[in-house]
Amino acid sequence: MTTTQPETSKTMDICEIKSYLPHRYPLLLVDRVLSYEENKSITAIKNVTVNEEFFNGHFPHKPVMPGVLMIEAMAQTAALLSFKTMGIKPDENSVVYFVGIDNARFKRPVGPGDQLKMDIEIVRVSRGIWKYKAVGSVDGQTAVEADLMCTIRNAADASQPAAGQ
Repeated sequence: MTTTQPETSKTMDICEIKSYLPHRYPLLLVDRVLSYEENKSITAIKNVTVNEEFFNGHFPHKPVMPGVLMIEAMAQTAALLSFKTMGIKPDENSVVYFVGIDNARFKRPVGPGDQLKMDIEIVRVSRGIWKYKAVGSVDGQTAVEADLMCTIRNAADASQPAAGQ
């Protein structure tokens, strides 16, 4: 008879998230990581509340979370997966930059009281460029999806122009 150890679910609370991401209010857009598997995928949530600063202007009569912030929330989630996969914590000199956003589609509005569940999967990593498939959903309905590409750089190196510019 063989027994296997039960797989422990890897989660992250807000304190651990803040130790990996430099973002703070009002731009920290990940509240909890429900599960992750290095080199593979991560699932996290953003609790959307009426107190979000962006709702004051987008739109006061019908509050809608801006699409760009949904994409940013998924990118922050992807960054957490990348750091966990590499087995490192970023320091104050680490920055994560978008390299590309492809196939972005917005399927339903996200508003106060919604919980945006973000499922991010690593598609590939090549020459320091991470490519992810990202889907955000509310109550099982897809709200946003996109293919994201990011890179992690040292802040000092990242401010220098690329060769040939």
